[in-house]
Amino acid sequence: TTMKTDELIRLMAEDAPVRVRFGRQAFMALVAGTLAALALLLLSVGIRPNLGQALETARVLFKVAETLLFAILAARLVFLVGRPGASLKAAATMLLLPLVLLGAAIAAELFALPPDAWRRNLMGSHPVFCVVFVPLLALLPLAAFLIALKQAAPDDPGMAGAVAGLAASGIASAVYAWHCQDDSPLFLATWYGMATVVVTTTGYIAGRRLLRW
Repeated sequence: TTMKTDELIRLMAEDAPVRVRFGRQAFMALVAGTLAALALLLLSVGIRPNLGQALETARVLFKVAETLLFAILAARLVFLVGRPGASLKAAATMLLLPLVLLGAAIAAELFALPPDAWRRNLMGSHPVFCVVFVPLLALLPLAAFLIALKQAAPDDPGMAGAVAGLAASGIASAVYAWHCQDDSPLFLATWYGMATVVVTTTGYIAGRRLLRW
């Protein structure tokens, strides 16, 4: 019993610095990835020209708040998935909040608009550009998270990569929202959602290849 206790204490002592170090690395990855995505946006397409006026509308405020909330909750998962034995259940359940809010916003829009306007709002002006550019913005945050997770040696490399992709897509969506002039919740759910699936899948594949130990 004494030997088992001593071994447990030794393992906990070895694991503590790893957890502290990963938390710092994950935070650095979050900051670096967000700044990189923002810089790419500013250096390429820029912020929408009528942003000040647009922020006075409920739909734009919702889009900005919704994408930011999703980014924060998804990034929180990265800090957990890199810690051996940590449960993701509670943090993952919190992701239902932005989904419920988005569903409510879609229902409100469908109720407020005539049916012949639904398709126009869903398609917006630049759906293909959104699906291409959001994953592009997510590349650097995804790479930063994967580098941090590589040092943590996660239990499930594929899951860790998917979580990194989900967080990276959240960051990219929150950044892109400041440029995007398609403000309908229908557009947000469809095209931002599609981009999120692309980045999360990419993260899963990359995680399985790069995070194995």
